Amino acid sequence: MAAFVFEFEAVLEQRRRVEREAQVAVAALEGERLAIEDRIRGCQHGIERERRELSAHLSSAAEGQGVALDAVRMQANAGLTLVGRAQQEVYKLAGLHKKIDEARLVLLEATTRRRAIELLREQRFEAWKREQDRREASALDDLNVMRAGKAGGSAW
Repeated sequence: MAAFVFEFEAVLEQRRRVEREAQVAVAALEGERLAIEDRIRGCQHGIERERRELSAHLSSAAEGQGVALDAVRMQANAGLTLVGRAQQEVYKLAGLHKKIDEARLVLLEATTRRRAIELLREQRFEAWKREQDRREASALDDLNVMRAGKAGGSAW
């Protein structure tokens, strides 16, 4: 029995490679997104820590111990610096989301193009399989006719 040969196998392989490359691109951008989100969370934790320390300095002043203005100024500046960093990371994240959306569209296109060739392959295989079944049935019919002709003699 002959083996099925899909004439567009090279095209299918090329489309699979393109799809894999698009998947890798999306994964790299997602990794970058996670890193930025981690940095934003770190800034948020730092801001909270600085606020707690600033509150501690200010509450000590309320208890009559006096205020260390240098310490308060340093805490406030550190908090503002972290807020600025967090804002920068948020801007980076917004730009990255656009890149991720574009990369996902490229991946969707690549997946659609690969799937179209796979569907064509499946259709061609089914047609080939039906043709093979038809040929096998025809060959069996011929064998049965020949066997019947030998067994019954010549009726013509």
